[in-house]
Amino acid sequence: MKDNQEELFPIVDEIGNVVDAATRGECHNGSKRLHPVVHLHVFNSQGELYLQRRPDWKDIQPGKWDTSVGGHVDFGEHVEQALLREASEELGITDFQSERIGQYVFESDLEKELVFVYKTTYDAEIRPSEELNGGRFWSKEDIESHFGKGFFTPNFEHEYRRMGF
Repeated sequence: MKDNQEELFPIVDEIGNVVDAATRGECHNGSKRLHPVVHLHVFNSQGELYLQRRPDWKDIQPGKWDTSVGGHVDFGEHVEQALLREASEELGITDFQSERIGQYVFESDLEKELVFVYKTTYDAEIRPSEELNGGRFWSKEDIESHFGKGFFTPNFEHEYRRMGF
Protein backbone atom coordinates (compact mmCIF):
# COMPACT_ATOMS: atom_id res chain seq x y z
CA MET A 1 0.00 0.00 0.00
CA LYS A 2 1.09 3.58 -0.59
CA ASP A 3 -0.32 7.10 -0.21
CA ASN A 4 -1.79 8.61 -3.40
CA GLN A 5 0.57 11.50 -4.15
CA GLU A 6 -1.92 12.94 -6.68
CA GLU A 7 -4.81 13.23 -4.16
CA LEU A 8 -6.06 16.85 -4.23
CA PHE A 9 -6.08 18.89 -1.00
CA PRO A 10 -7.42 22.40 -0.41
CA ILE A 11 -4.85 25.05 0.41
CA VAL A 12 -6.17 27.34 3.16
CA ASP A 13 -5.34 30.47 5.08
CA GLU A 14 -4.83 30.26 8.86
CA ILE A 15 -8.57 30.42 9.60
CA GLY A 16 -9.53 27.79 7.06
CA ASN A 17 -10.66 29.73 3.99
CA VAL A 18 -9.79 27.83 0.81
CA VAL A 19 -7.41 29.85 -1.36
CA ASP A 20 -6.02 27.21 -3.75
CA ALA A 21 -5.52 23.47 -4.28
CA ALA A 22 -2.47 21.21 -4.41
CA THR A 23 -1.68 17.51 -4.52
CA ARG A 24 -0.59 15.44 -1.49
CA GLY A 25 2.85 15.23 -3.05
CA GLU A 26 3.08 19.02 -3.32
CA CYS A 27 1.87 19.47 0.27
CA HIS A 28 4.33 16.91 1.71
CA ASN A 29 7.48 17.88 -0.18
CA GLY A 30 8.64 20.69 2.10
CA SER A 31 6.64 23.40 0.31
CA LYS A 32 4.78 24.16 3.58
CA ARG A 33 1.50 24.77 1.71
CA LEU A 34 -1.06 25.04 4.50
CA HIS A 35 -3.69 22.29 4.19
CA PRO A 36 -6.47 21.25 6.60
CA VAL A 37 -6.62 18.01 8.56
CA VAL A 38 -9.03 16.60 11.15
CA HIS A 39 -8.13 14.84 14.39
CA LEU A 40 -10.61 12.96 16.58
CA HIS A 41 -9.55 11.88 20.07
CA VAL A 42 -11.63 8.83 21.05
CA PHE A 43 -11.92 8.29 24.81
CA ASN A 44 -13.75 5.45 26.53
CA SER A 45 -15.88 6.05 29.64
CA GLN A 46 -12.88 5.10 31.83
CA GLY A 47 -10.98 8.10 30.45
CA GLU A 48 -8.55 6.04 28.38
CA LEU A 49 -7.54 7.39 24.96
CA TYR A 50 -7.52 5.21 21.83
CA LEU A 51 -4.37 5.58 19.74
CA GLN A 52 -3.71 4.17 16.29
CA ARG A 53 -0.41 2.83 15.08
CA ARG A 54 0.58 4.24 11.71
CA PRO A 55 1.55 1.64 9.11
CA ASP A 56 5.14 1.44 7.92
CA TRP A 57 4.17 2.47 4.37
CA LYS A 58 2.92 5.97 5.35
CA ASP A 59 4.83 8.90 3.82
CA ILE A 60 4.78 10.86 7.11
CA GLN A 61 5.79 9.33 10.50
CA PRO A 62 5.55 5.63 9.57
CA GLY A 63 5.22 3.11 12.41
CA LYS A 64 4.54 5.64 15.17
CA TRP A 65 1.53 5.82 17.51
CA ASP A 66 -0.81 8.71 16.76
CA THR A 67 -4.15 10.40 17.33
CA SER A 68 -7.21 8.08 17.34
CA VAL A 69 -8.35 9.38 13.95
CA GLY A 70 -6.43 11.69 11.69
CA GLY A 71 -6.86 12.57 8.09
CA HIS A 72 -6.77 15.19 5.40
CA VAL A 73 -9.76 17.20 4.32
CA ASP A 74 -10.33 16.50 0.63
CA PHE A 75 -10.73 19.33 -1.85
CA GLY A 76 -14.43 20.36 -1.87
CA GLU A 77 -15.17 18.63 1.45
CA HIS A 78 -16.26 20.34 4.69
CA VAL A 79 -14.26 19.71 7.87
CA GLU A 80 -17.18 17.91 9.58
CA GLN A 81 -17.64 15.65 6.53
CA ALA A 82 -13.95 14.75 6.64
CA LEU A 83 -14.23 13.95 10.35
CA LEU A 84 -17.13 11.53 9.79
CA ARG A 85 -15.44 9.95 6.75
CA GLU A 86 -12.11 9.43 8.48
CA ALA A 87 -13.69 7.99 11.67
CA SER A 88 -15.62 5.50 9.57
CA GLU A 89 -12.67 4.62 7.29
CA GLU A 90 -10.04 4.28 10.03
CA LEU A 91 -11.94 2.88 13.04
CA GLY A 92 -15.31 1.77 11.69
CA ILE A 93 -17.20 4.16 13.97
CA THR A 94 -20.19 6.02 12.57
CA ASP A 95 -22.57 6.71 15.47
CA PHE A 96 -20.86 9.21 17.76
CA GLN A 97 -21.23 12.76 19.02
CA SER A 98 -18.10 14.88 18.73
CA GLU A 99 -17.10 18.13 20.37
CA ARG A 100 -14.76 20.56 18.64
CA ILE A 101 -12.02 21.49 21.07
CA GLY A 102 -9.72 23.67 19.03
CA GLN A 103 -7.63 24.33 15.97
CA TYR A 104 -4.01 25.28 15.42
CA VAL A 105 -1.28 25.32 12.80
CA PHE A 106 1.30 22.51 13.03
CA GLU A 107 4.52 22.71 11.06
CA SER A 108 7.16 20.01 10.53
CA ASP A 109 10.15 19.79 8.22
CA LEU A 110 7.93 18.45 5.41
CA GLU A 111 4.52 20.06 5.82
CA LYS A 112 2.28 22.65 7.40
CA GLU A 113 -1.24 21.71 8.51
CA LEU A 114 -4.27 23.54 9.86
CA VAL A 115 -5.48 20.99 12.42
CA PHE A 116 -9.15 20.89 13.46
CA VAL A 117 -9.36 18.97 16.77
CA TYR A 118 -12.39 17.08 18.09
CA LYS A 119 -13.03 14.60 20.90
CA THR A 120 -15.67 12.00 21.67
CA THR A 121 -16.45 9.33 24.24
CA TYR A 122 -17.09 5.97 22.62
CA ASP A 123 -17.57 2.56 24.24
CA ALA A 124 -18.80 0.45 21.32
CA GLU A 125 -16.54 -1.80 19.24
CA ILE A 126 -13.66 -0.20 17.35
CA ARG A 127 -12.52 -1.98 14.21
CA PRO A 128 -9.25 -0.51 12.90
CA SER A 129 -9.02 -0.78 9.12
CA GLU A 130 -6.21 -2.24 7.06
CA GLU A 131 -5.23 1.41 6.56
CA LEU A 132 -3.76 1.23 10.11
CA ASN A 133 -1.36 -1.05 11.93
CA GLY A 134 -3.87 -1.61 14.76
CA GLY A 135 -4.58 0.43 17.84
CA ARG A 136 -5.59 0.28 21.50
CA PHE A 137 -6.76 2.30 24.49
CA TRP A 138 -4.07 3.88 26.67
CA SER A 139 -4.22 5.32 30.19
CA LYS A 140 -2.99 8.86 30.72
CA GLU A 141 -0.05 7.54 32.76
CA ASP A 142 0.93 5.06 30.04
CA ILE A 143 0.85 7.79 27.38
CA GLU A 144 2.88 10.26 29.43
CA SER A 145 5.51 7.64 30.35
CA HIS A 146 6.30 7.22 26.62
CA PHE A 147 6.66 10.94 25.80
CA GLY A 148 9.93 12.14 24.29
CA LYS A 149 11.10 8.65 23.32
CA GLY A 150 10.19 8.65 19.60
CA PHE A 151 7.25 6.36 20.26
CA PHE A 152 4.51 8.84 19.27
CA THR A 153 4.29 11.25 16.36
CA PRO A 154 5.60 14.72 17.29
CA ASN A 155 2.19 16.11 16.27
CA PHE A 156 0.38 13.84 18.77
CA GLU A 157 2.70 14.79 21.64
CA HIS A 158 2.31 18.50 20.80
CA GLU A 159 -1.48 18.24 20.53
CA TYR A 160 -1.88 16.13 23.68
CA ARG A 161 -0.08 18.79 25.73
CA ARG A 162 -1.76 21.69 23.94
CA MET A 163 -5.29 20.33 24.49
CA GLY A 164 -4.57 19.56 28.14
CA PHE A 165 -5.57 15.91 28.11
